[in-house]
Amino acid sequence: MAKKNNRMMDPLVGKLMGLRYKSHPWHGIDLGDNAPDVVTCFIEMVPTDTVKYEVDKVSGYLKLDRPQKYSNVVPALYGFLPQTFSGEKLAELAKERTGMENVLGDGDPLDICILTEKEITHGDIIVEAKPIGGFRMIDNNEVDDKIIAVLNNDAVYGGYNDICDCPPLVIDRLKHYFLTYKDLPGEKRHCEITHVYGVEEAHETIKRSMDDYSDRFFNLEALLKM
Repeated sequence: MAKKNNRMMDPLVGKLMGLRYKSHPWHGIDLGDNAPDVVTCFIEMVPTDTVKYEVDKVSGYLKLDRPQKYSNVVPALYGFLPQTFSGEKLAELAKERTGMENVLGDGDPLDICILTEKEITHGDIIVEAKPIGGFRMIDNNEVDDKIIAVLNNDAVYGGYNDICDCPPLVIDRLKHYFLTYKDLPGEKRHCEITHVYGVEEAHETIKRSMDDYSDRFFNLEALLKM
């Protein structure tokens, strides 16, 4: 009698593949055991970048999205939270807080910007950060929240525990960047930051995005083991 085909991967083979192949930064990096208090983040851009990079959702590699048309540069480390998703639960939170009925999740991982006194010269890295607040941002009727965080144990910013600890000028710079960085000559877009929220709301936003990810990719782990 022929043996039944076993499609499950040997655990040792899985570990060896992990050493040979780069993990996808959205799906293959764990958010961390202490999330949402401390989260592992994938950094796409740093303040010295004059073009916009973002992760290609298919390959997991950084791709050049577009050169910046104007002189604005991101004023902090910028990236996203692995294994998060802006979906139905995140949209429901935005509806509750804004009263807007037609907003949807944008289908992307949750964005994060991280304050640090250190000069980090390139992206495509992972860092641990402590969320302290965020912006509730609606971009063309889609939820596009930006979590504000500090580099974990940073010498200057590490003592910040809530958005109210952050200097208003820093918040204003971040708001200006996110409201203008997608602007193109002759093109109109409706983008607004409806709320600046603190650490508790940031934690709730992250938790909902984690749930949205589980709902969207509920069988991903099983498929990866096939």
